[in-house]
Amino acid sequence: MSVRRVAILGSTGSIGVNTLDVIRAHPDRFKVVALTAAKQVDVLADQCAEFHPAIAVVADAAGAARLTKLLLDRKINTEVLYGPQALVSAVTQSDCDTVMAAIVGAAGLVPALAAAKAGKRVLLANKEALVMSGDLFMQAMKVGGGELLPIDSEHNAIFQCLPSRFSKDLNPSLGVEELWLTASGGPFRNTPLEQLASITPEQACAHPNWVMGRKISVDSATMMNKGLEVIEAFWLFGLPLEKIKVLIHPQSLVHSMVRYRDGSVLAQLGQPDMRTPIAYGLAWPERIDAGVAPLSLTQLASLSFAEPELERFPCLSLAFAAAYAGGTAPTVLNAANEIAVAAFLEEGLPYLQIPVVVEKVLNSIASVNAKSLEIILDVDARARQSAQEVVRDALCKH
Repeated sequence: MSVRRVAILGSTGSIGVNTLDVIRAHPDRFKVVALTAAKQVDVLADQCAEFHPAIAVVADAAGAARLTKLLLDRKINTEVLYGPQALVSAVTQSDCDTVMAAIVGAAGLVPALAAAKAGKRVLLANKEALVMSGDLFMQAMKVGGGELLPIDSEHNAIFQCLPSRFSKDLNPSLGVEELWLTASGGPFRNTPLEQLASITPEQACAHPNWVMGRKISVDSATMMNKGLEVIEAFWLFGLPLEKIKVLIHPQSLVHSMVRYRDGSVLAQLGQPDMRTPIAYGLAWPERIDAGVAPLSLTQLASLSFAEPELERFPCLSLAFAAAYAGGTAPTVLNAANEIAVAAFLEEGLPYLQIPVVVEKVLNSIASVNAKSLEIILDVDARARQSAQEVVRDALCKH
């Protein structure tokens, strides 16, 4: 049994921490060779002390200086780097064969794309890489010759439910009709619409089922997260957008489903614990103990499903609109949403203004062909600037 050598982009976030938890339980199967974090230097130092990676990367020089001192004090022989290019170095080193791409948002795009080009096994937890540059990313995977395994629980579930020979070209012969992405509906699934205007960041971050970071928790509450997942599923699995559906499933036990032409529906069930898809991606095609409690169906009262209310979740409609527009529209969608969510969390932007900001920016920047990384990054920067201006206007009025 060969040992997989793993680089973790975003090791101090929830996905990174869960990845290290799975690796900790299987020291004979996995070796950590690189860890990266933006600002949680103390946490990263503790991780380096335990796993002894060859490389550790932080966002800036000040963080690098602090991490270097912490590691020297502990006599840890890990090379400390900083900045965007250092993230690329962490995943393209020859000593690494597996990359957990778990940096939230657009910041994770460039290193994930570099890992794809380098032919690594890419465990993709950063959906923005495909939202912003789907065609480029999939081409990079093809040219690099590596393996792409989705880690988002929904896409990982679909991956498990599809035929092993599945590909875009084989869809007709394999009878795959629809993909059904499940969503919990977040904390405001049943909140009266008139109360949404006063939602606080603390309420939006209190997810009923999953333990996640603040940004992705807000995206779950608005269901922008599910909209981004629709775009991700389009690129991962190659079905037309009209064959990718979203269902509200409050119990978060059915992680997604595939409907076949013969009437069969295959579903993947499990506890709402990200260690399950992480372990599946790390060990694929084998299955290993993820440290997750068994699911007892006899103790469940019911499993329920419903269509999402688009009046309650306008961000989902905006995501579908951007997906159908194609080109750089999903890049604009993602950038505007990141700015709006940050303003909600940090600056007091009202919750209901998040989709308003996104829609205004989408309408102000025309979609063009996303044929190069330079075009995508330029559009991303323009969308962020536009979103910041819209946010400032909204805060002044508020």
